[in-house]
Order: sequence, then structure tokens, then C-alpha cells
Amino acid sequence: MPVNNEKIKEIMKKIIRSVAAAIMALLIFISCGKNRNDEIDQNSIFNLQSKWEQPDGTEIKLGDLKGKVLVMVMIYTSCKTACPRLTLDMKEIEAKVAHKDLEDLRYVLISIDPKNDTPEKMREFLKNNKLEDKQWLFIRSSEANTRELANVLAVKYKQISPMDFSHSNIISVFSKGGLLVYQKEGLTIDIDETVNQIKNQLK
Repeated sequence: MPVNNEKIKEIMKKIIRSVAAAIMALLIFISCGKNRNDEIDQNSIFNLQSKWEQPDGTEIKLGDLKGKVLVMVMIYTSCKTACPRLTLDMKEIEAKVAHKDLEDLRYVLISIDPKNDTPEKMREFLKNNKLEDKQWLFIRSSEANTRELANVLAVKYKQISPMDFSHSNIISVFSKGGLLVYQKEGLTIDIDETVNQIKNQLK
């Protein structure tokens, strides 16, 4: 039986078009899945566009911490009353969580006195309190950005003297997607529930 070259060519064209369409559909599916993963919930803290200075002088956005569980507290370095207790609570929480993966958990200290909490003072604070591991961050920003984040954290603070503030005592836990999942308020509250909430977010 003679071979019909035209028919063979037509069949090959159909096969090529089918394969090309399948590849295109696969690429679209992968792209859509990636876009869904990149989406940020409207209630996520990662929507804040403020920039924050670290003790080494570099700047980050909160969105740079996406994918990490965040444990946040607002303090200031010259505080002699509540802040040392809050810092100790954070250290005790870290010890009880005992998480070894340095990539998906951060303990974040946020200055409510950015004018006086210079990078040098932040470095000194971290060193004196033995908070120099990778999991610890200390950040400061402008007064406006600090107020904005304080509102998100439901933290109220007021300067009552050149070097002193009255402020809320709240430790906040955020999911890897930046959603607030738990808060501990007060200085004499048991930390076990905070620890459990952090462990749940790390699963």
C-alpha cells in the first residue's frame, strides 16, 4: 500500500499541536500554583511596607520574614522595669520551644524609642542579654512606622520623660503567613500556652 506523505504530515502536525498544548497547560498550572503561594492574606503583617533598621545598619521589610513564625515584643533599651521581664520571658519561651531550625523562626524585638535606640545600643542590648543567635532580631524605624506596627500589635505606649515610656506588655505570635495567632499580655502570665502556639505554627 503506497504511503500517503500528506496524511502522515497532517497526523504529525496534530500530534505536535497536542503536545504543545499540553506543555502550555502544564506551565500555566505551575504558574498559577506559584502565584497562589505568593499571595499574602489581607490581614497579614507582611502587607506593611515600612522599612526597619537592624543593629548592623541594614534595612529589612517585614515581608522579608515571610515563611517564618514570628514572636514579637515592643521594648526599649533604657527600660529598667517591664522590658527586662519581657526580654526574660522571650528567652524562656525560646528555651522551651527549643527549635533547632534557624530558618523558620524569629524572635523580634521592636524599639518604641527609635530616637535613642541606635544600632550601637541595639547591638549592646543583644550582647548583654545573650541574644546574638540568628533567631533574634532587633529592629527600629521611624516614629510613624513604629506607631503603625504598635497599632497592629495592639500595643499602646507613651513617652513620660526623655528616657522613659509607659507601654503595654504584650508578646505576639504570628504564623508563617504573617497572621496574628496568639498574644500573651502581662508580666506574670504563664508562658506555656505561648510556647504551645509557637510549636503548632512550626508544624
